[in-house]
Amino acid sequence: MMANSVSAIVAMLQMGALELHPWGSRAPKLEFPDRIVFDFDPDDDLSWSSLVEAVTLFKTLLDEIGLQGFLKTTGGKGLHVVTPIKATLPWSTVKGFTKTVAELLTQTFPDRFTAKMSKVSRSGKIFVDYLRNGQGATAIAPYSLRAKASAPVATPIGWDELSDEVRFDHFNVRNVPSRLKRLKMSPWADFSEVKQAITKTMMKKVGFGGS
Repeated sequence: MMANSVSAIVAMLQMGALELHPWGSRAPKLEFPDRIVFDFDPDDDLSWSSLVEAVTLFKTLLDEIGLQGFLKTTGGKGLHVVTPIKATLPWSTVKGFTKTVAELLTQTFPDRFTAKMSKVSRSGKIFVDYLRNGQGATAIAPYSLRAKASAPVATPIGWDELSDEVRFDHFNVRNVPSRLKRLKMSPWADFSEVKQAITKTMMKKVGFGGS
């Protein structure tokens, strides 16, 4: 997987391609997403430690729900938590479920999170963007370059790496290939092996009635 990631970066450079934003579904089941993305977008004034605490809280919530999430930098100020799922539910149901999870987080910690996009509601908080789970929505791909200064790379990381400040261009086109060579195992090595589904029990646990 890591060798393939290096090849992907090289290929993008050769093609002059940046900002790869795939859907959350794949052929032949385009109407049924096989991953969900929670985008944690902090207010500009929030510290890295505030984001770390917030995402750690979210991991605890995912654990309680019964879902395994994988962490990724975005090449910007935020972080993505990506959860692979079986492609068994339509977009509307998956989006409704993720919206309910985001709202549960904001109701539990209203001083830290908001699920509303408006700038006013996001002041001093972290926007939990569940909208990336709607049909036609996209999210930055793992190991995609970003069209920003220093060419940052959206990079899969381990949960233990949250202790380091890895926002913005911490991972970039110059150092990601050497990082991958140093790693003994990809932080996302098990991503494709995780076989989990959003169940009715999970929906009930977060208060989602389905669609």
